Amino acid sequence: MPTYVYEVFEDGEPTGERFEVVQSMSDDPLVNHPESGKSVQRVILPPNIGGKYSDGSMHRSMANDGKLNKLGFTKYVKSGDGTYEKAFGSGPKNIKK
Repeated sequence: MPTYVYEVFEDGEPTGERFEVVQSMSDDPLVNHPESGKSVQRVILPPNIGGKYSDGSMHRSMANDGKLNKLGFTKYVKSGDGTYEKAFGSGPKNIKK
């Protein structure tokens, strides 16, 4: 069953409060908050699709030092309080605060 996101409304204005409900696709959308009774409206969100540029994929790519170096990036690693040493790439050997 899919998870739907709802936003709470007061006096016809969104409050910013959102919550999730697992419902069958055949169920009618909620009209009121299950606990507070305030009016709610279903929020349409973009689908979470993985792929080459998804958050997880990009995180794995950025963690791969070989790829970063091949693409010409410079990586610095924290070596002390306010001090960073170059792991690879061009630029100064150390950066200090």
